[in-house]
Amino acid sequence: MLYDKDIREPLFDFLETRYDKVRVIEEKQMGRSRADLVMVLPDALVGIEIKSDADTYARLTRQVKDYDQFFDANYVVVGTRHAMHIEEHVPEWWGIITVEEEDGAADFYVLRRARENPKVNWKRKLSLLWRAELARIQAKNMLPRYSGKSRAFVAQKILEHVPLEILRPQISEELFERDYLQSMANQNQ
Repeated sequence: MLYDKDIREPLFDFLETRYDKVRVIEEKQMGRSRADLVMVLPDALVGIEIKSDADTYARLTRQVKDYDQFFDANYVVVGTRHAMHIEEHVPEWWGIITVEEEDGAADFYVLRRARENPKVNWKRKLSLLWRAELARIQAKNMLPRYSGKSRAFVAQKILEHVPLEILRPQISEELFERDYLQSMANQNQ
């Protein structure tokens, strides 16, 4: 039986071998749920929910709704206990990765590749960015600074003026560059 702690670290390695450039952010609050992992790719944010053999589907319906608002694509990673029935519990555009223990190590298999999420809410997606990250996107796109305005106001202005095909890689770039240590240092000053 594989638990969440047995899956996470090997999953990072698996993802890093599949993608040329990837950053993984753990435990990101989104809506009323918390994404287990957010995979940042050069032109997409991918939500990843882990359902180990010890987990149930009790919260999955709500989690699916929340993930679908924030990410360009989504995956569920499931242990062998859930592998046979997971397709019944996630939308057809969600990808499915199965994991089983093989010779004492986690072995991953992509059962179904994720497709573009038709329900992504760009305001919600932009809410994942910090105010300074939004400001850099404003500057790159020559938008006014909107000093003293809320993050939600700024996000709306960005969405009104920046085409999504330009915005998508800019969001990823900001998350690739995010420095959590520097942010914590600034908060402690």
